[in-house]
Amino acid sequence: MNPVSATPLSFVRMILLAYERYGADPAGALAKAQIAPDLLQQPDGAVTSRQFQVLAGEAMRELDDEALGWFSRRLRWGSYVMLLRASLTSPNLGVALRRWLRHHNLLTDDIALGLSVADGQATVTLTERRLDPAVREFCLVTLLRNIHGISCWLVDSRIALQETAFPFAQPAHAAVYPVLFPGPVRFAAVQAELRFDAHYLALPLRRDDKALGALLPQALALVVRQYRRDRLLVQRVRMLLQSQAVGANADALADALHVSPRTLHRQLQEEGASLQALKDEVRLEQASEALRRTMRPIKQVAHAVGFGNEKSFARAFRQWTGDSPAEYRRKAALGLGAEAEPR
Repeated sequence: MNPVSATPLSFVRMILLAYERYGADPAGALAKAQIAPDLLQQPDGAVTSRQFQVLAGEAMRELDDEALGWFSRRLRWGSYVMLLRASLTSPNLGVALRRWLRHHNLLTDDIALGLSVADGQATVTLTERRLDPAVREFCLVTLLRNIHGISCWLVDSRIALQETAFPFAQPAHAAVYPVLFPGPVRFAAVQAELRFDAHYLALPLRRDDKALGALLPQALALVVRQYRRDRLLVQRVRMLLQSQAVGANADALADALHVSPRTLHRQLQEEGASLQALKDEVRLEQASEALRRTMRPIKQVAHAVGFGNEKSFARAFRQWTGDSPAEYRRKAALGLGAEAEPR
């Protein structure tokens, strides 16, 4: 397959602006990235992620500034590796991410990064203090993409984004944003933010100094890599089924999780689960709760947990527990039954 050119030339021009500010010649970096000079004249042109990765890497080394001129002082080559190494001893992603953000705040006063948790949602915020409007979009996009990539790498898992927000109007190249930030993207927000399920913060780190050493030759790939595996996928599917916020079919669940139905089934299989088994678990939990704590007719309970009729519900419930719904309710009332568990 040929690589797809999706990175807008406006981002390339931001790197060239950094060369201009430092009085350096970008010709060598452009040649290594195989970006032809005439391509730069195309108003709506684009380059591949690999071309952009090579160009950015060369620029950071040649200019000795990993921030590429965004801030009032350089972030010397090796700054981000230093931040990452300082986070590797953390027990989980939450501690590691807070360390990374706090240490980044020590490097520059031009922005402030923070992490907050509320209502089961983790939010990484980027507050602007002084940024040149000419490089503002490129700075915010790259920093949030980098934070997301670093977080995924630390726990070796795709971290599904619930929303990414930017404090500027929708740009002409907005189509690239869902590629960079899979999930809902909002423009004209109050500030730049990443939002994701707070349960990811409890995941233990799966990287060490040796893994960091292996990463260094391709460190910039963090901002373009898409992790296939989501270590919280089973939990997230179960929560969607419990909330009944979307349909219980694979298409609806996959759409809510921003993956394809095929990917959903494959990743569940990799985690030793299946969609049908998760549906059965949730149905059993909801049905047993209703049978224990209410006197709703069994027919109503059956419909409430997704069965078309009482007969099919009773057959499934007996397969799960060994009792009919009526027997389970009677035993629960007498205090004879344990918590329902699938056989």
